[in-house]
Amino acid sequence: MGRRKTGHKQARNTTREIRILKTMPEENPRNDAAIESIIEGKKMEAYAEHRTKDMHQCSLCGTVGYRKRPMRPVGTKWICIDCLRSLKETLEGLDQWEAEIQLEKEMSKKIDDTLRV
Repeated sequence: MGRRKTGHKQARNTTREIRILKTMPEENPRNDAAIESIIEGKKMEAYAEHRTKDMHQCSLCGTVGYRKRPMRPVGTKWICIDCLRSLKETLEGLDQWEAEIQLEKEMSKKIDDTLRV
């Protein structure tokens, strides 16, 4: 008795809206460009979500690496090639750095000894 047919009415309104949209002439070409842009954005989001498992973030500099920035796992962390290069350069200069530190210690020890005498 008191049944409402809201679902039928809503379906009829939706069908009417679709018919209106189909019969409306496309007046503005910018609408097409905007719609295409939205579609391309959705495609890119889907691709990014699909490829997220292949992407890693560098633990040192925070950049995201994929194909253009190779990365290597070090333990459980990932490090990009740029950070590995700078780390390699630092480690190659480690001997010189240790020698400088040793020289500073010897100089400060000699200065302390001469001030005590």
